[in-house]
This record gives sequence, C-alpha cells and structure tokens, in this order.
Amino acid sequence: MNTLDRCCDATRAWVSRAIGIVEADANRSADTHLLRFPLCADWGIDLYMKDESVHPTGSLKHRLARSLFLYALCNGWITEGTPVIEASSGSTAVSEAYFASLLGLPFIAVMPATTSAEKIALIEFHGGVCHLVDDPAQVVPTARRLAAENGGHYMDQFTYAERATDWRGNNNIAESIFHQMSKERHPIPEWIVVGAGTGGTSATIGRYVRYQRHATRLCVVDPENSAFFTGWRDGDPDASVVTGSRIEGIGRPEVEPSFIPTVVDRMVQVPDAASIAVLRESAKLLGRRLGGSTGTNLYAAFALIAQLRDSGCTGSVVTLLCDSGERYGNSYYDDAWVARQGIDLSGYAETVARFLETGVWREPV
Repeated sequence: MNTLDRCCDATRAWVSRAIGIVEADANRSADTHLLRFPLCADWGIDLYMKDESVHPTGSLKHRLARSLFLYALCNGWITEGTPVIEASSGSTAVSEAYFASLLGLPFIAVMPATTSAEKIALIEFHGGVCHLVDDPAQVVPTARRLAAENGGHYMDQFTYAERATDWRGNNNIAESIFHQMSKERHPIPEWIVVGAGTGGTSATIGRYVRYQRHATRLCVVDPENSAFFTGWRDGDPDASVVTGSRIEGIGRPEVEPSFIPTVVDRMVQVPDAASIAVLRESAKLLGRRLGGSTGTNLYAAFALIAQLRDSGCTGSVVTLLCDSGERYGNSYYDDAWVARQGIDLSGYAETVARFLETGVWREPV
C-alpha cells in the first residue's frame, strides 16, 4: 500500500466515524411534538403546530443542519479539520455550530449585523465564530470568500437544502406530520403552512404530499422585504429586493436555488407588523413565547381557517412552531425595539384578537 492509499484510507475512516457521530445524534433525538392550537372546537377546524423548538439546538434548522452535514460528508466535501462556513440569519448557524463542535471542526457563521444577540451567543456557545456584515446582500458573497481564504467548505444551505433531505420519507418532517396526524379527527390536512427561508422545508413537504397522493395543499408565507413572493407571483426566478427581512429565519433578498415554486399552491406575503402581533397575541393563549417566523406562519394559518369556515368546510391545518421566542426578547417582544422600527401593531392585534374570539377574519385597512 502506497502513501496515497494510506491517506485515502485515513480520510475515509474519519468520514465514517463522523457520519456515525451525526447519526447517533439523530438516534438520541425523539420526534418533535404536534401541538393543538386552542381554537373553538365548534368551528370544526383544528390547527396544529409541529414544535421544532424542542430539538437540541432549539429550532427547525436542527433537521436541516444534520442533513447538510451528512450530505457534505458523503460527498467528500468535509474531511478531518475542514473549516465549515455558512451564510445564515441565525438559527441554521446555531445548529451547524453544534454539529461542527460534535465533529471537532472550525465553524464560521456569516450573518447580518442585525441578528439577535441571543442567537450570536448560542453560536459562540457551541464554539462557532460570528462574522457580521452590515449589508444583508453581502452575506453569501462574504461566506464564499471566507471559505476560499480558509481552505474550507461553504455549506450553502440556500442551494442544498432541497436536495440534502430525502423527500420521499426516511422520517423527514413531512412524513412525521402525517404519521402524527393519523389518529386525529381530520387526519389529512387541508393546508400545511410553512415559511420561505431556504426553500428546503416547502420543497420537502410539497414533494412528499404529491408522492403520497394526498389532497393537502401547501401555503408558503413570506415576510415583507423578501423576494420569494414576488418571484413566485411573477414567475421570475431572478426577483430581488434591496432591504433585508426583519423576521429572522425566513425571507431572502433573492430567490434561492432550493425554492421550488411548482410545489407551492399558494403564497402569502405577511407584513412584519402582522407577524409580531400574531406571536404576541398567541403567546397569551399558549403561555409561551413564539419566534417571529412562527408568527408569520400563524397569520396565514388563521386567514386560511377563516376562509374554510366561510365556505362551510371542516378539516385541519398544520403549521410549524419554528423556534422559541426566548431568542427574541430584545426585538419582537421589546416595545422600544418595535417603536424604533416604526411598526404599529394595533390594527393587526385587533384582527388576531377578533379572529381568536369569533373566527371572523378582517384585514386592517
């Protein structure tokens, strides 16, 4: 055996051990809960939230990070000592920092300077380094540059999110939702509502629904100052915006490669004031704080439920509880922060409160 062969064998052995470590993390993790949102039972429509905040790193992105690491390891892109670099608004970076730490790899997260202090602290807790940029449009180019300069691997969640997850099953989030719904009074949801972040979650659910021949429709929500909605509405994959989203975890300045518009049945653009008002009003009912993207999800879910009621339909709607609101104490739950952003919550708070009491949905003027 020559020296080159021995080096290859050592690399393969390290990758094999690394894959085992990542899979062991999955084996230790139970499935996430499917929670019922407290709506009036007489409406005949049930709302469920899949609570992704209970993952070891506290968000939906734990699934994505695990899949991305396995994908990169199996493709030979990550080997022993490879620096891992990611462009992220926060939660993906927290989860990737966790897996990089498990494997003993350096990790750099490139993020907008507006990312919450709580998320930055979590990334650093897991041993990651945060590289903040003032212009959100420069996050991806900066991540690519740092990867090249450090001889590292740019994880590129925005390209690989839709292909790193097995959408046919293998205990992905879609398969888990339908399994957990199987004993409910309306087991096949009328709608599943998810956010447009990388596009990976909507691609997985949309494909799985078609593969299983379910009648469920997929609604994707997008915050203001994000390109996904315009790109989907106009059929324009090159759509872009200048100002970045204030709702962390979803919304992008351009349409990302992982977003598959053809699996989306409806898109809803949700104002930031609506997202924040919903999460605050819902927290009163649930006794717990929700993250901003969950507020965006719920805003569209409430509107869909009202439409179903107006049509005399019964059924179920499922959405995601993406992460805990404890990460946003200095932003979405801070009145001073909301005021500095020039956001008026009153109209949307009234809309949500009226809906939760009566089932009637009226958008603010």
